[in-house]
Parts: sequence; structure tokens; C-alpha cells
Amino acid sequence: MSIEHDLKKDGITVVNKLDTLISNRIAKNITDKLVETFPKMNFDSQKLFISLSRINMYTADMPNGMAEANYFYKNSSIYFNTHIETENLEEYAVHECIHHLQEIKNNHNKLLRMGVCTFDNLKPTGIGLNEAAVQLITSKVNGTHPDFVKYYGVSFKSSSPSYYPVECYILEQICYFIGENTVFESTFNSNDNFKNMFISLTSKRTYDAIINAVDKILKYETNIIKYNNILQKYDEHTKAVDRINNKIKLLKEKIALTFMRTQNLIVSSFFDNSFDRISSFEDIENFREKLEGFKPLVARCDGYFFFDNYYTEKLCALEHKYNILEHGGIETAPELTKVNKFLNLFRSLQQKFVFKNSLQ
Repeated sequence: MSIEHDLKKDGITVVNKLDTLISNRIAKNITDKLVETFPKMNFDSQKLFISLSRINMYTADMPNGMAEANYFYKNSSIYFNTHIETENLEEYAVHECIHHLQEIKNNHNKLLRMGVCTFDNLKPTGIGLNEAAVQLITSKVNGTHPDFVKYYGVSFKSSSPSYYPVECYILEQICYFIGENTVFESTFNSNDNFKNMFISLTSKRTYDAIINAVDKILKYETNIIKYNNILQKYDEHTKAVDRINNKIKLLKEKIALTFMRTQNLIVSSFFDNSFDRISSFEDIENFREKLEGFKPLVARCDGYFFFDNYYTEKLCALEHKYNILEHGGIETAPELTKVNKFLNLFRSLQQKFVFKNSLQ
């Protein structure tokens, strides 16, 4: 199957190949920015430039809603939307150049891995989180300013307000616990360091659940783009248009629900694991500061109560833990778990009811 055929399947039609001077200038500028922005990665600037300069760059006609630039690993090429001005190509090239650096292929040119995304099976795993990681790197390189945004009824302050904002924000929350350096190192070098640290602080079950959730969000957003392109073919308000709009609405609701449930899982998994390891007064104070520090990172929507309830309950649990440590490990107060069991169940049911209705 030819490269042209594969491109046309995605609606990409090549127009022109970029002049070598332009593509080399883009490669050189991105090399310099990566070296400057990520000194801890210890990039060899000469090797980095040679790698990026080997990327073929083209202008192409692309469907509406598709990314302004796309990297195609089969021929190590980047395709830019024809309407992008030459002076703006570099901004869009950063993301795609990083994909080129992170790809691992076998001798048959089969893609095995890109960053935190693996292609061991027929279906890639972790593509959503990898796109988020690459985009966070891109935002740093391009100097993008964080901004408050609202997508699918959910409000948050994103470091990538325009590209993969939901996926990026989930990863930003994870970075709060793991650290950006570990995430970016695995993104550039396509290794399991990020995955292993994530699992050590939570569990493999949690890691798999979050990876799958972000993949779902990316899939839902891709389907919304497809439906919006279909809508452009209709000139009048018809039953078909109503059906498509209803599908888009349902997808947006699924994204919001998946987003908030993933946030809840991140909160409960990382903090519960950390809480279980508390064995000193210093641990208690560190946990309290960590919990307090996560507050600004909480994405909000109408009817959302999970974090506030969790925050209050954990502070009570900390007081209980402090009391036990103060008395040499002897229980001097009622166990909170049993006392709050019914209350937690009631709050959970209340949250599901109110949150679901807020998305109508």
C-alpha cells in the first residue's frame, strides 16, 4: 500500500515539498529550543539537528478539524496545512518533530513505541497520554501561557489551552505527584520510567485505568471532529442534522464524565496510597501540604463535590492519625472509617445524581 494511499485515507493531499532551506531552518531552531528548554535531558545538539533535518516536510490540503500539522512515521514526514503562513510553520512543527524523536521502529519499519504509547498489540495503548505529554513539551518550547478555559462544561487552568486541553490537564495533575522530569524523560526516550513510578505510587490497575480513560477521551474528540465535518455537508435543518447533533452532545457528556472520574481516580489513588504510608508527624504535615497544594489543580463543573468531600474527610483522618501517633500507636478515638461509611455512600450517590443533571 502506497504512502499516498495511506495519506488519502486520512484526507491528506500533498501540495508541495518545503524548500530545503526552510525545513533546515525549522530543524535548527527547534533543536536550539529543545536544548535550551530541557537542559536536564542532556541533548547532543549536533545529533539532534541531524535527526530533525532528515524529516521531509510538505504542505498539504487537510480536512477541517484535523491538526494543523501531522507527522507520518512510515516516511518520516511532516505535513502542514496549506493555509499556515511560512513564518508560523515552526510553531506547528515542534509537536511533530518530538514524535519523530520518540518513535521506535523494527527492521520492517513497523512502529513499536512512541513515548508512553506502545504498539505491541493491534490497538495502540497510551496514545492519548502520549499526545498530552508531547503537547505539554511543545507548550514549554513555544512559551505558551497557561489560561483558564472551559471545555464540555468543565473549568480549569490549562498549560495548553488550545490543543489537547483535557488530556494535557489530566497529565498535569499526574505530574503534580510524579514530577515533570520523569514524564518528559520517558516521553523523549520512550521508556517505562514514568509508568513504573506511576505504578509504585498507585497500582498497575490505576495506571491502566487512566491510560484507557485518556485514550477514550481522545477517541471521543476525534469522533466529534468527524461528525462536525459531516454536518458541513448539510445546508438545512433536517432530521439527519438533529441526529448528528445529538451524537455530538452525547460524546461531549461522555468526555466530561470521563474527565471528572479520571480526576477523582487520580486524587483517591495517589493520596490514599500516600496516606497509608504515614508513620510520623513529619509525614502528616507533608501529606497535609500536598493535599492543600492540589486544590488549585482541581477541575470544576456544576454539581462537583468529590474533592471537597475527600479533602474534609482526609483532614479528619489526619487528626485521627496524629492522635494515634501522639499516644504511641494506641487508639484513643473512634475509627473514622466505619463512622463515615454510610455518609460516604450517600455523598457518592448525591454527587452522581447532581453531576449527571448538570450536564443536561
